[in-house]
Amino acid sequence: MAKRKPHFFYRNGLSIVFLSFFIVAWVAQAFFGWKQHNDEIMELGAQPIAFVHYLSSGHFFSSTFENFQSEFLQMAMYVILTISLRQIGSAESKDLVKPEEVDREPDPSKKDAPGPVKRGGWQLWLYQQSLSIAFVLLFLGSWAGHLYGSYTDHNEQRALHGEPEQSLGAFLGEPDFWFETFQNWQSEFLSVASIVILSIFLRQKGSPESKPVDAAHWETGK
Repeated sequence: MAKRKPHFFYRNGLSIVFLSFFIVAWVAQAFFGWKQHNDEIMELGAQPIAFVHYLSSGHFFSSTFENFQSEFLQMAMYVILTISLRQIGSAESKDLVKPEEVDREPDPSKKDAPGPVKRGGWQLWLYQQSLSIAFVLLFLGSWAGHLYGSYTDHNEQRALHGEPEQSLGAFLGEPDFWFETFQNWQSEFLSVASIVILSIFLRQKGSPESKPVDAAHWETGK
């Protein structure tokens, strides 16, 4: 009897669930951010803005990309640093001595090898670095979005207080933007350090982010 192919949700459940969580949380953030922003500007004597207009405001851009950039920074650093750095006993580290499957040279003769592997040359080189490049570009784009949003919101607040618009250079000398930035970065670095260290001693049966339950504490890798 032929084996049935797993259904679509079973094959894509992890991405579907996380994207669903993301959309729900983002909509909730937008709604409550709109309420908060209207409360703030009404206290200063301005008229509340419509929800659709809030979605293009500096306040929404700043709060959204402030979070995006720290997440993409976390993933970029994690992907890049785990190439060469090790942590004995961690499920998140490569083995201290043995060669890893991820380090082997790509084989263009493999039946299902991606196109760039078969073509070789610069396309293969770029494809070999594509994950870290993607995360770095997403981080830089999100950082720019956070800067744009914070700068726009800053000048909108100044206008409501009857103050002149501030230049971008002057804004970058203010502590607010950098406080928002490093406030998010430090939490991401802590979360990565936590899973690297906790996976040495703790286990979760069934999770690919954990070592087998019966693995020794100092056994490195999954």
